[in-house]
Amino acid sequence: MSSSNIFYGITERSILTPRLRAGVLERPAAGAETATVVFVHGNVSSSLFWQPLMLALPDSVRALAIDLRGFGSSATLPVDAARGVADYSDDVAAVVAELDVERAHFVGWSMGGGVTMQLVLDHPALVETLTLVAPVSPYGFGGTGGADGHRLSADDAGTGAGGANPDFIARLQSGDRGAEPTSPRTVYQTTYVKPPFSSEHDDVWVESMLTTATGVGNYPGDSTTSENWPGFAPGSSGVLNTMTPGHFNTSGIVDLAVKPAILWIHGSDDVIVSDTSFFDLNYLGQLGMVPGWPGADVAPPQPMIQQTRAVLGAYQAAGGELTELELADCGHAPHLEHPAAFLAALRAQIERVHG
Repeated sequence: MSSSNIFYGITERSILTPRLRAGVLERPAAGAETATVVFVHGNVSSSLFWQPLMLALPDSVRALAIDLRGFGSSATLPVDAARGVADYSDDVAAVVAELDVERAHFVGWSMGGGVTMQLVLDHPALVETLTLVAPVSPYGFGGTGGADGHRLSADDAGTGAGGANPDFIARLQSGDRGAEPTSPRTVYQTTYVKPPFSSEHDDVWVESMLTTATGVGNYPGDSTTSENWPGFAPGSSGVLNTMTPGHFNTSGIVDLAVKPAILWIHGSDDVIVSDTSFFDLNYLGQLGMVPGWPGADVAPPQPMIQQTRAVLGAYQAAGGELTELELADCGHAPHLEHPAAFLAALRAQIERVHG
């Protein structure tokens, strides 16, 4: 990543692990270190998005933000979607081990929320607390119904890489910095945040999006044909297929023997992770924007928020500590749109452990 996109006070590092070479941003603690916070970004983004929050944390906190494979300055390696997001969570575990971090507070945004949920399932000893920021549903993205997240078809038709916009992919590949309807800039301005939100760092956020590696092994992945509407199903590699319901399910966090405190922060006006998501083909079909929709009995919109609330409610009922913060007038990026409220909630989360 260009050094011009790294904020003053933050250091960019390249960490070599047995799994990959990973880009990491660090805001070191000043004086005695009291806690470490590890930030995990979402899809079509990178660690750059975390910088304002990293700098706002108390001086005694060490802040690390890791680029997932195929994003930011990390190596472009293929993603085995048949493992769900486990390639990513195992990468994160390898990076923190290389940095001599034994336990940390993990913060995951969107897809990164799914990565951190998988991390606590597979590497529970690493996680002191878990903060989920507009996270993907524990039942994945698309193709499930009801609060219980039941799969709508055996092949998860309508989910995964086949639903990606080809023009958006082409603009990522070409490094488009313009303002066309399918450009990264417009996608950020209309879906990552609630319009008309903007900041002085919008150009940096676009550069972050443009670090996304494209292709069958990365974004968006591969797809297969399906006899079910809308005619495609997910393949077994690439980013979007990692979150399809046949590959991804983190509802098992309810059964963890040791349950870290969870903070769930989301915006009331999120159009990406929502019960009425504009990235859910079933919802778009219901609106008449995708032809041939077979109806709500066959292809209902995914109630993403209901599903997350149900799983986290069960987590709490099973003895886990849960705090939910729903922010009004907020889209998919609470840490950018409402930084003061976000920071206060995150500090309270850290202080539950460290006082």
